[in-house]
Amino acid sequence: MTGEVGRRVVVTGMGLVTCLGVGVRHVWRRILDGHCGISGLHATEFKEIPCRVAGYVPRGTSPGELNLDSHIPPADQRVMSLASAYALVAAEEALVDSGWKPRTEDDRHRAGVAVGMGLCSLHQISEMGHVLREKGYRRVSPHFIPSILTNMAAGQVSLKFGLKGPNHAVSTACTTGLHAIGDAARFIQYGDADLMVAGGTEANIDPLSIAGFARMRALSTRFNDTPELSSRPFDKDRDGFVMSEGSGVVILEELSHAQKRGANIYGEVLGYGLSADANHITAPAEDGSGAYNCMKYALKYANIDKKHVGYVNAHATSTPLGDKSESSAIHRLFGPNCDNLLVSSTKGAIGHLLGGAGSVEAIFTILACQSGKVPPTVNLNQSDTDVDLNYVSKTSSDWLNIVNGKRFGISNSFGFGGTNASICFSNYFPDSC
Repeated sequence: MTGEVGRRVVVTGMGLVTCLGVGVRHVWRRILDGHCGISGLHATEFKEIPCRVAGYVPRGTSPGELNLDSHIPPADQRVMSLASAYALVAAEEALVDSGWKPRTEDDRHRAGVAVGMGLCSLHQISEMGHVLREKGYRRVSPHFIPSILTNMAAGQVSLKFGLKGPNHAVSTACTTGLHAIGDAARFIQYGDADLMVAGGTEANIDPLSIAGFARMRALSTRFNDTPELSSRPFDKDRDGFVMSEGSGVVILEELSHAQKRGANIYGEVLGYGLSADANHITAPAEDGSGAYNCMKYALKYANIDKKHVGYVNAHATSTPLGDKSESSAIHRLFGPNCDNLLVSSTKGAIGHLLGGAGSVEAIFTILACQSGKVPPTVNLNQSDTDVDLNYVSKTSSDWLNIVNGKRFGISNSFGFGGTNASICFSNYFPDSC
């Protein structure tokens, strides 16, 4: 990430826990092939709720499945939220992938964590409320409060890996994961750390959460019998988002720090833009002004011409208003350059991870920049956004707009409260600036 301070920030490790599976290579292969990880909610406690689809992390011991006991001792699992556990798994993969380990006390003090979540565990709150009412004060777990704090995923990652630099936890609804990466990049840029473990996590597929979002009419209800068709960004038949769970974590490093240890570099963080809609507590501005501004600021700080951007990984959650307003913002910003710009939303394949969405989708954007392959928007048959964009639907696409060997992409995330973020990434070239 460039700027007045001049310290460049690169990506050297990645980790994924999603409903499409666990592990970056496994998930990336499946998303390029157009698979969908959404399934039905069959438990009896969901039967009265109109939405009965969600994206669960697959459990088991087969490739791509998660066996939590192999990562975290059962005794430790009992004193943390599931979201924290997912973050630990993703962080472990990312750190192993990066090849970095702290070898000195100074290494530990120069490495930090920025991992957030959008919601604390509503399941744990509901369950402990029941325990208090039915069984009394003495049956309330002493671990209850620490386990539901939104900063505890960052704390657990810091504790497990002995990282003593910045310990930061973003909680900005569905923008959380991308804000965490952008903030972490700035910590490095401004000299607070040389390496950051950054991302978001979420695990709230439970009756209270689903009921709450369903009462807002935010969730899909028309595809309960065909859950794999329920998340359909930009499509004319979309009727709401699909709740999902998981985590995405990246390792960010200052460039010379990565180079000195011979790290494999996946890509570079070029610019980070933030904005607010100041429009409505849950609905974006219809003209997409908030989305427009944060993309504009990301390009400003990246110091690249908008005509050089080849891909936007859209926030598009499969809601009627949100997808349309974001599409309008993209079309307004890029104008005639839209002819060479590809747009997709990977939420068609993985649903909406809320606080984990931004970091998971940032990883997809980084991989697209590195590989030149743009993931598709699953279930997009016919758009109704009223703007002419090159939506990548059903199958992956080759990158169209390459500038002197460089591929520039933008990842967007927007959240309730009108909070927005965009990050501009690129593949890594040693002589870039």
